[in-house]
Amino acid sequence: MSTSLSPDTQLPIPEGLPIPNRKIIRGFIEPFAIKSTARAILLLLLDIGIWFALIAGVVLIENLFIKIILGNIAGFWIGRLFILGHDACHQSFTPHRELNKVLGRIAFLPSLTPFSLWEVGHNVVHHGQTNLKGFDFVWAPASLEEFNAMPAWRKSLERLYRSGWGPVFYYIIEIWWFKMFFPSKKDMPSTRKVFFRDSCFVSVFGILWIAALVCGALLTDQSVAILLICGFVIPYLFWNGMIGWVVYVHHTHPSVSWYDNKSEWLRAQPFVSTTVHLTFKYHFGAILHHIMEHTAHHVDMGVPLYELQNAQNKLEELLPGRIIVQPFSWKWYFETAKLCKLYDFKNKCWLDFDGNKTADSIKVVLSAQS
Repeated sequence: MSTSLSPDTQLPIPEGLPIPNRKIIRGFIEPFAIKSTARAILLLLLDIGIWFALIAGVVLIENLFIKIILGNIAGFWIGRLFILGHDACHQSFTPHRELNKVLGRIAFLPSLTPFSLWEVGHNVVHHGQTNLKGFDFVWAPASLEEFNAMPAWRKSLERLYRSGWGPVFYYIIEIWWFKMFFPSKKDMPSTRKVFFRDSCFVSVFGILWIAALVCGALLTDQSVAILLICGFVIPYLFWNGMIGWVVYVHHTHPSVSWYDNKSEWLRAQPFVSTTVHLTFKYHFGAILHHIMEHTAHHVDMGVPLYELQNAQNKLEELLPGRIIVQPFSWKWYFETAKLCKLYDFKNKCWLDFDGNKTADSIKVVLSAQS
């Protein structure tokens, strides 16, 4: 099968046959990797304008209940802006490399995410080694032996993280604090000047954001504490919970496998078998800039967010039964959190904290070597 074939001439690969290699699968969706500078800038300007309007609403509207609601929506909009920056970091937002770096840094500001550190942790580590224990650190499950060896405080933290209520704590502690914000040499062994500059850049924005809220409180004779809580703390906590949850559901599922052996991981075509396409009612996925069409994103990071839905549909058409498609419900989510505590890497199954098997991972047909 040639990667140069038009998507219209490609036929589904029946279940039971080996999965083609990544080059061939990427060829399925290569026609969707078309970037538009105008569309990208319009999306960014729209989301920036809405986010500023929400923060302004927190300052100008007196009703406390409405302030809290607007603060939560502002946190959600940080997530939308982050998704745009995520595309820019992958160089899939516009066709222009340097412009992507500028737009990505702007989009990352409200989430206080240093662009260069995210680029290394996400593009290189996560996408390069998805669900490979010891390399991909995001939501990597512990084995029973690792959990039993943890001190009591760490066991409690692990229980909190995987309770279903823990994504906000997991992301703000394990990812943002340790990996993204002035990381130590232990957490980021390689040091680059750009890491420090980007951390300073988002820090200045955070200080200006807080200062603007303080000024707004003084000018309108409001409580500084209330405005800081509603205009900064609530949005930032909501955002951390949102991104922690999104990353969790992308790669945690009773049918998703994790690996601690690279050869086995390579044979499993991890860019297909370790991602989940979470579907929603009422076109909610579009509100999330289609970040939940995640299999297509892992197959080809060059597909822009505004083409991910078409790319995902093509993959599911051509690889029937290979891609995990999960309709979302809160019942499913908390059931997943209940099942997926620890992982048995040898037997490919999920465990509870006592070591009891809760779910077998998907059995993946090994990829073809040509």
